Amino acid sequence: MALDFDTKFEPAYGEAVVVAPDVARITVNNPSAFTFHGTNSYLVGRDTLAVIDPGPEDDAHFAALIRAIAGRPVSHIFVSHTHVDHSPLTRRLAERTGATVLAEGPHRPARPLRIGEINPLDASGDTDFMPDVALADDELVEGDGWALRAIHTPGHTANHVSFALEGTGMLFSADHVMAWSTSIVAPPDGAMSDYMASLDRLLGRDDRLFLPGHGGPVTQPAAFMRGLKAHRKMRERAIIERLRGGDRTIPEMVAAIYRDTDPRLYGAAGLSVLAHLEDLVGRGIAAAEGEPSIDGVFFLV
Repeated sequence: MALDFDTKFEPAYGEAVVVAPDVARITVNNPSAFTFHGTNSYLVGRDTLAVIDPGPEDDAHFAALIRAIAGRPVSHIFVSHTHVDHSPLTRRLAERTGATVLAEGPHRPARPLRIGEINPLDASGDTDFMPDVALADDELVEGDGWALRAIHTPGHTANHVSFALEGTGMLFSADHVMAWSTSIVAPPDGAMSDYMASLDRLLGRDDRLFLPGHGGPVTQPAAFMRGLKAHRKMRERAIIERLRGGDRTIPEMVAAIYRDTDPRLYGAAGLSVLAHLEDLVGRGIAAAEGEPSIDGVFFLV
């Protein structure tokens, strides 16, 4: 299918918006080119709650969460991944509620840093985060009237996890699949090979609705993910064509491939091209002079 993004979304900052039975969304007022209108936190349950992705350290959002919780017990806090727009408020909310914090694990890159390499995404990682419980892939956590299954979906980050609400056909897809935009896959935090494998993992399921970390729901997830795969394959073909035509550096490729993109996103675009090139090198389709890097020289094999 053609990739048709849905950018219609009312953030309703500070309010709990019911998006499904016993599921409410509260959006942080932290809009940006990377977060759309802001980060979505979710409350799951009726009497005793789970919170998914408390969000950034933000006083107004903390107050909104406490209002929406409305004195009910919070037994679990689930964190999809450790970017600073998703996880830092977990600490304060856990202290306030006594909830158990669950996530795949602490923040880490998808691969080791190479000699002399500087991680341009250091500031976006919540390196202080540590869950109380490390979730295994496919682990089921049961609460009061709800059960969430952890589906490991690395790619955007190494520790990214999606959460399936058992018996409902709904999945909290965080930053892996979003209706408003493609996910950023940027080395060394993320890896394109992991991202594509995670798409295939979710395509093997039969979820009917995705509730993402930014923007509104994905209402036809299987068709949309097939579109995401096609988009990434199209981008890969464009990179191969640029290499075939004589481009050797990432800035050359970005200038051609992303000429209609907001220049503020060129840095992220360059990292996305690097993610594709790392994957192409790993598959033996392309090669680099030395290790693949953002300022490296590339060519087809």
